[in-house]
Amino acid sequence: MDYKNNVIQNDLKLITGQDYISWDKLKNKTVLITGASGMLATYMVYTLSYLNDKFNYNIKIIGTVRNIEKANSKFFSLLEKEYFVLIQHDVVLPLTYKENIDYIVHAASNASPKFILSDPVGIINANVIGTSNLLNFAKEHQIKNFLFLSTREVYGKAISENIDENSYGGFDILSSRACYPESKRMAETILKSFNDQFGVPFTIARIAHSYGPGMQLKDDGRIMSDLLNNVVNSENIVLKSDGTAERAFCYIADAVSALFLIMLDGENTNAYNVANEDEPIEIRGLAKKLTEIFPDKNISVIFDIPKEMGAGYSKMGRTKLNTEKLELLGWKKNVSLEQGLVKTLKVIEE
Repeated sequence: MDYKNNVIQNDLKLITGQDYISWDKLKNKTVLITGASGMLATYMVYTLSYLNDKFNYNIKIIGTVRNIEKANSKFFSLLEKEYFVLIQHDVVLPLTYKENIDYIVHAASNASPKFILSDPVGIINANVIGTSNLLNFAKEHQIKNFLFLSTREVYGKAISENIDENSYGGFDILSSRACYPESKRMAETILKSFNDQFGVPFTIARIAHSYGPGMQLKDDGRIMSDLLNNVVNSENIVLKSDGTAERAFCYIADAVSALFLIMLDGENTNAYNVANEDEPIEIRGLAKKLTEIFPDKNISVIFDIPKEMGAGYSKMGRTKLNTEKLELLGWKKNVSLEQGLVKTLKVIEE
């Protein structure tokens, strides 16, 4: 994956062309992004770089990662740029960066069902200890905002058919999967506590089912990753359920536009839902759509249903995520599901 890829450059043009976002607030500022090699975080780094390269914004970008080799493979076109600094750092350790920081984006977290089962403590540490460490850093640096990437899963079991930012339900805190939503909930509470006690500003993005270039395909465990991995490898799509579960997917360019809007124009201490509910689709429908969009792959959909679903997967049914609060800030969706799937596969296969 390369910053200079034509599909990615077109996405960056689309993102930075959203004139409802107060982009000028980023001029001559420094932005720290943790987990910079993750899918959404990488596109945020790319977007800031695009603002520098095309519009001379003079933004200094600090990216922290645990795996420097993985990061180098995504940022090799940016490594020689004076405005970009890549630091190998684990957020569970205190950050000792000495220079000024204006904005912090905490994106270092893992939502893969595989890692939820194999490293639940690591997931908790990144969300809880990592957030606390970054906020201790933030309170010493007079930051303008702290953007936290959270999840729709903080809402737990749906209490309504249309989930807004106050629709909190419960879930089984002793389930194997609880490490992820519970630690995200705790992180959000830590943010509010640091604001109450130390005045650290923050906004939260509660994200649902984003996808696009840069997503992990192999051994990820999430449905979009698994299906696209089948397509890339020209393998039949094997569904381990009846495929009637419904999802609504948000393409990365629309999601990243939302993230910058929330960071730059969101109301302090507020959370915003990020989702594209325009095209809800059953999993079996998505699988069929992929076989139709990419007929040259010559693949079929096969059902192989086990008796019991894996413990790392979310068993909560889908309920519509209400994005009216975000839309009141001006957010618009621009990329359809089919367009997003084509873009994603094109980047993966180049």
